[in-house]
Amino acid sequence: MRAWGPDGNVCEGMVLDEGVILELVLPGTGDPVAPGEVGEVVVTTLTPEYPMIRFATGDLSAMLPGPSPCGRTNHRIKGWLGRADQTTKVRGMFVHPEQVADILRRHTSIIRARLVVERPGSTDEMTLLAEIGEPSEDPARIAETLQAVTKLRGTVQPRAEGQPARRWEAHRGSSTN
Repeated sequence: MRAWGPDGNVCEGMVLDEGVILELVLPGTGDPVAPGEVGEVVVTTLTPEYPMIRFATGDLSAMLPGPSPCGRTNHRIKGWLGRADQTTKVRGMFVHPEQVADILRRHTSIIRARLVVERPGSTDEMTLLAEIGEPSEDPARIAETLQAVTKLRGTVQPRAEGQPARRWEAHRGSSTN
């Protein structure tokens, strides 16, 4: 992540606000990571309006060493480097890996699946890539289950068992397995 300081110099990363205590920890354990390593962002703010103590954001980042080239002296992080878990937000609602597993339990012909979330324009699009075995199921029925479980509309892109993955995985973007 880059920004430009008042003198026109490039500033690397994100400079933390002085009122924020930030920790980077191993996801799930809360143990601190070594300097420079990627960890989950945990924030403490003691503002009267909205105090938070050790709020785990679910986002990953890493500390940048040394002062910012633009002159700011507080700690800096590299910016957003991913998620600590595979939960993703689609149209303002969270979709969890357990929900994808529930869809697989309800449709035993699905051998494996990947939920892909893309944002080609200004709206999130959700596609369930599903490897289907025998007996084959109608993708429309699987799409109905996808909507019932996640409370969001999405499409199902089936592929037959053994079909080459490069033809099937035409979508790129954030995904949850």
